[in-house]
Amino acid sequence: MSNIAKEVAEAIGTFALCFVGGGAICIATMQGAGYAGLLGVAMAHGLVLSVAVSATMNISGAHLNPAVTIAMLATKRIDGGGAVRYILAQLIGGTIAGALLLAMFQGVTTTGGDEVVQAAKLGTPHFEAPITAGRAILIEVPLTFLLVFAIFGTAVDPRAPKIGGFGIGLAVAADILIGGPLTGAAMNPARTFGTGIVAALSGNLDVFWKQHYVYWIGPIVGALLAAFTYDKLIMEKRA
Repeated sequence: MSNIAKEVAEAIGTFALCFVGGGAICIATMQGAGYAGLLGVAMAHGLVLSVAVSATMNISGAHLNPAVTIAMLATKRIDGGGAVRYILAQLIGGTIAGALLLAMFQGVTTTGGDEVVQAAKLGTPHFEAPITAGRAILIEVPLTFLLVFAIFGTAVDPRAPKIGGFGIGLAVAADILIGGPLTGAAMNPARTFGTGIVAALSGNLDVFWKQHYVYWIGPIVGALLAAFTYDKLIMEKRA
């Protein structure tokens, strides 16, 4: 498989996650209490990730997340150059999704008359008081641990059941149900960066520059802990 094919797959898969995930938050904000709310947002993320992972698994390995790529690099499942290219592709895919969401929702208002892109922060994970940066990192670590543990158990391990991306999507949906109201449950730096950079540059997310590092540190730490736990303690030794 060519590098270009892998990077295009990573960009498209990450685009899908950011576009549908961020769009679901914008729609939930626009519709207010009459919409599906947290459950709808969780299911939107879970369903689109299930499809995106299944569609790209045999092309690029379906990382779709810089934290996952870094975990794969740390466990020697991708080389340094490939990891850099994957992460760049993921960030580009997420940013294109953010730009398209801005074009779609710019000028659209909620039932209360507020700008959707401002009220929803373009669907970007973020946190507010009393959640601090330290607590947000603490929340993102176990959420990402569970996601990456699911990735190893359902996709990386040769003994894994043949269920495509379904288990991974369910892990994301479950994590959002507990972490969504606290930090947005990003578990993925590209998910925050893609919509966040567009929201920040368009004046709809002033906390982006102060909070963005949280969504790199927490997911990367959680991903590394899960990867090393599974690789060293559970995975059968590779020849």
